[in-house]
Amino acid sequence: MAGRPRPQPQPHSPAASTRRRERWLVALGVALHAVYMLSIFDIYFKSPIVHGMDPVPPRFSAPPAKRLVLLVADGLRADKFFEPDERGRYRAPFLRGVIEEKGRWGVSHARPPTESRPGHVAIIAGFYEDPSAVTKGWKANPVEFDSVFNRSRHTISFGSPDIVPIFCISLPHSTWGTYPHEYEDFATDTLIADASFLDHWSFDQFQGLLNKSFEDAKLRKLLVQDKLVIFLHLLGCDTNGHAHRPYSNIYLNNVKVVDQIAESVYNLMESYFNDNQTAYVFTADHGMSDKGSHGDGHPSNTDTPLVAWGAGIRNPKFLAYTEKPDDGFRFVDDHKHDMATPKDWALEGFERVDVNQADIAPLMATLVGLPCPLNSVGSLPTHYLKLSKADEVEAVLANTKQILNQFLRKSQMKQSSSLYFKPFKPLANYSSVLDQIEDLISARDYETAMKHSEELRRMALAGLHYFQTYDWFMLMTTITLGYIGWMVNLILHVLQSYTSFPAALLKRTQVYTKNTSMKVYISGCLVMVFSSIILLLEKSPLLYHAYAFMTIFLWTRIVQNFEFMKAVWRELSKMPFKYTMNLLNVSVIALFILEFLVMSFFDRKLYTWCFLILGILASSCVAIFIQASSALAVYIWLACWFLSLFTLMPAEIPENNNLVYEAVFYSAFAMVLMGWIFVESANLYCSEQNSSARHSSAVEGSIFGYDERCLQLSDLRIPLLFMILFNVAFFGTGNFASIASFEISSVYRFITIFSPFLMAALLIFKLFIPFMLVICTFSAITKIVRNTGSWMEIGNSISHFGIVSAQVVFVLLLFALTNIFTKDIEVSSRQLNSRKVM
Repeated sequence: MAGRPRPQPQPHSPAASTRRRERWLVALGVALHAVYMLSIFDIYFKSPIVHGMDPVPPRFSAPPAKRLVLLVADGLRADKFFEPDERGRYRAPFLRGVIEEKGRWGVSHARPPTESRPGHVAIIAGFYEDPSAVTKGWKANPVEFDSVFNRSRHTISFGSPDIVPIFCISLPHSTWGTYPHEYEDFATDTLIADASFLDHWSFDQFQGLLNKSFEDAKLRKLLVQDKLVIFLHLLGCDTNGHAHRPYSNIYLNNVKVVDQIAESVYNLMESYFNDNQTAYVFTADHGMSDKGSHGDGHPSNTDTPLVAWGAGIRNPKFLAYTEKPDDGFRFVDDHKHDMATPKDWALEGFERVDVNQADIAPLMATLVGLPCPLNSVGSLPTHYLKLSKADEVEAVLANTKQILNQFLRKSQMKQSSSLYFKPFKPLANYSSVLDQIEDLISARDYETAMKHSEELRRMALAGLHYFQTYDWFMLMTTITLGYIGWMVNLILHVLQSYTSFPAALLKRTQVYTKNTSMKVYISGCLVMVFSSIILLLEKSPLLYHAYAFMTIFLWTRIVQNFEFMKAVWRELSKMPFKYTMNLLNVSVIALFILEFLVMSFFDRKLYTWCFLILGILASSCVAIFIQASSALAVYIWLACWFLSLFTLMPAEIPENNNLVYEAVFYSAFAMVLMGWIFVESANLYCSEQNSSARHSSAVEGSIFGYDERCLQLSDLRIPLLFMILFNVAFFGTGNFASIASFEISSVYRFITIFSPFLMAALLIFKLFIPFMLVICTFSAITKIVRNTGSWMEIGNSISHFGIVSAQVVFVLLLFALTNIFTKDIEVSSRQLNSRKVM
């Protein structure tokens, strides 16, 4: 080794300043995307909770019920509850009898994220909790909120340690209990066989409490008082769905178990109190996908059953078998109002009253005469209530005033901190509308009073949305300008470091930089100070300052390079027509591919067509232009077509061992990646064979046509292919819309106690296997080709925003990691001195 000659520095290698600038850009990119990724919470998922309102109790002559029983079957999807089994028998005979004889029914539409905590918060507190609660595992309360339990005289609750403490741990007027976390251990023989024993545990605890009251006078006195709320959380369906999937016999039998528990609770309550003063509500927090997961907005996750009966609930209403017209209303999961009931449910003759999940909270509060929870956005579903016209109007008016109070509080808070306040004009005369409603009630014109109350409630909800999105325009403008500024900075860096310009052009821009860069940066600092003062006066969060500073900093750098950009434009205008058209064509192709990536987030089958076409084009190029061996062309064609099969498969696959989702995919994916390396290596070899011809003429595809191996337009294929393969690697066997669609049974080998967030972390780690393969391949190709360049465009869909932003951050971080695996790659070449060195 001592005699080995040291490599000579390449004449066109980037200077040390360029390397430092690139390291600085990487750090800036990580910081920028990390900060901007948080903007989704400030824009779309800002906490709706405000404090300072007074409760509004309904002005009833008497509450419809003395006590309420809430049964929540965690993870029970609507279709598996209502549809018959393979023998034509219904799985929930008791609750079906309730629907047909003594109560009302419908579908409760949940809003993503369809997880247990936000689902229960919507049911019990009446609002849709923002996903920022995930930072505390959706277990601890990031902000204290009001609920039906808070307003009750006493609450009795039994169930999961992940749910019951959310509502009861700080509630002094409550009696509650949970089973230990070890009961959710997938490694136990009991849970492997069936998790329905968790449901029986909750019922047994409640039954034991009632039995104990016969010997405990204090407990007996507590139970017979009014405004009592009883909550049983039944986790069996959720756990069995995760472990065995909702098509399994174990899950379907668990549906029968929760029906039996509902019947047992009903019989127990009626025999204990014997006063017909108990109201019952049965529902679920979310459904379950065919893969045994939940979290996204698929109907299998958002559609849950709702059955209510007992005191204060209307009897069934029989309808003729006629189609009801759609009145244009949409639920939170975008379902149409009065959507047709599936025929196999055999319930078309019974009026179906669908609700948003948050509507259940005001329903329960009204049944026992409690004020609606202070932050509830639910609309009281009057079709469930058996009330006099006067009491029905009073209940709706109390619900309207509760929502209106939130609107007034948010308006007051925003006005107190805004330099230029824009009020919500449609509610400028809300007080006169309230007076009009009161006059109509006094005149016993209940029908008109009801219409005005419902219209005022609708406007109050619109006003809440207005103030919830009050800062949207400013934030979205700032973030959009920031992303554009980041992309422009990257383009400027590529043009300055990896393209050839006349010496005079560089000289002119350097003179400009020396004379004016300080002035530009001083101006940028002044703009930052001014924006900071404005944000401080408006009492904006600290992250608002970060968004503004980042955007101003990026555009300050752009302005500092203004003369350079003018010089680039002058050079572009002097280009021959052939090169101008070449640049335009490549730009159109790049934009088309980026748009294709955005569309693939919604339809992953597009990748099937992509690889079918790519297989033909790549093999043809290898055979015709690169003139490599025919074996390589056949290999590329077969590898691409084999990989195309996986994105053709449905993301939601029921139990089917013939369609299992990851080992074969990884093998097919690795074949394509190896083929990519082979093609680039063959292309490099072919280029070297023609090097003498290239040196005798302008470089084909070079932006400005100079006789030097700098960045070429044809090199853009590498980052574009990387982007396609990167997305296929990350979601090749799942659904682009949600990580919840991936197979989770493999994580049971690492953790047996049910823990959704740790399981999700292990799942993401497993998905990094093909992810790392793509990064390593791309890093190896950049070392072989000796060029650089990467392009990224953020997708439009908000549900994919976090994924895309995380990709950018992880790509930058993982490139440093993969250098460990690819640092020893060496290229034997006769023409290294004519190419860039990374």
